[in-house]
Amino acid sequence: MVKIKKKWFVYILECEDSSYYTGVTNDVDKRMKTHAKGKGSKCVCGKGFKKLLLAKSCKNKSDAHKCEYAIKQLPRNKKLSWFK
Repeated sequence: MVKIKKKWFVYILECEDSSYYTGVTNDVDKRMKTHAKGKGSKCVCGKGFKKLLLAKSCKNKSDAHKCEYAIKQLPRNKKLSWFK
């Protein structure tokens, strides 16, 4: 049996209070639907999901988590530019 490698993504979304949330997933559409339902993360659940801003594919799950950490260390005004 051949194991299919899933693509991993790091993403940033905007909450209803205009704050940003950064996370990782292997299915961006499914994850956004989960956030929209008020589930998936305590932060987004409490603040409300507004919209996905950006997502970027990563080499693997480990790389996605490293990217997430790097983004979370940045000041707000630099987070979106990290994706470019």
